Amino acid sequence: MTAVPTIGVLALQGDVREHVRALEAAGARTLRVRRPDELERVDGLVLPGGESTTMWRLARSFELLEPLRKRIEAGLPAYGSCAGMIMLADRIVDGAAGQETVGGIDMTVRRNAFGRQVDSFESGVALTGMGDTPYHAVFIRAPWVESVGDGVEIIGRADGGPNAGRIVAVRQGRLMATAFHPELTGDFRVHHYFADLVRRTTEEE
Repeated sequence: MTAVPTIGVLALQGDVREHVRALEAAGARTLRVRRPDELERVDGLVLPGGESTTMWRLARSFELLEPLRKRIEAGLPAYGSCAGMIMLADRIVDGAAGQETVGGIDMTVRRNAFGRQVDSFESGVALTGMGDTPYHAVFIRAPWVESVGDGVEIIGRADGGPNAGRIVAVRQGRLMATAFHPELTGDFRVHHYFADLVRRTTEEE
């Protein structure tokens, strides 16, 4: 019998409830993570969409920033959407003064690259390993990936419009990130993909 993983959602700010719903639909147990001891109880972690500077400041205030870095460095599977993508990036362009990240993915991310709230849009994105049907992606003040290191797999690019071809989904080992918000749709393929990644990791250990 396949074990059911416990996947945490960083519950400092952002789309926490929506990610919890999507993860449970993908067959995972969930835990809202606000403290270091809660972080120690999860098999994987989602860093949600929200506001990356607020998330960074709250993570520092809750004394979670260093524990997050250490667990991810030690191999904890993690997925970041939108602001979560920024949090998992090793490098940021156009970040706030002094803005820090958790890091882990060898990429440079441009904050608010697709524009302001009024520039939010929806677009189809073909996602590697998640079926042949393009994913209907929701972009809200979204970042994009400027560049990636050799160990990073590009699993999705923006389709159509002036920003066609921009990198919007990546994976590096046990870490993955999207510039869009799959938690805001009824299509839980991204969460199934991540839950399967966490499940395989727990079985290997």
